[in-house]
Amino acid sequence: MAKKRRKPAAADPNEFRSEALAQALEKQDMAAVALALRNGSTIVPLIKPGTRDNPLDGGEVWTYRDQTTGDVALLLFSDARNKPENLPPAVAEYSPAWLVSFLTTYRDTITTVFLDIAGPHPMQAAPDELLRVLQA
Repeated sequence: MAKKRRKPAAADPNEFRSEALAQALEKQDMAAVALALRNGSTIVPLIKPGTRDNPLDGGEVWTYRDQTTGDVALLLFSDARNKPENLPPAVAEYSPAWLVSFLTTYRDTITTVFLDIAGPHPMQAAPDELLRVLQA
């Protein structure tokens, strides 16, 4: 399956936004979130591949590992402007096919997926739950 990704945007994050996902998160409607993820893009924070800060070996997508539990979270955003400033500055816009592939590849590692974790309307979902709705 081919990866479909737009080039990273560190200089102008306003370019990356999923209006459908933003509206679904505002309503806190999981069915609408699933539809938005299945039919639109997702904004993902990036890091340089192979750095020790990335819990997923060799990946360029930034993930968070809880130091206490070891749990790994994937962070997705409806808008690059919603990404907290303490995360790496680069972001990329990924397709639904990429999200399915990524969650499938790391289904035994990722324990949760946070959507717009810093707001304005955060939600959380289990990776298997998102896979189920993405593949429906």
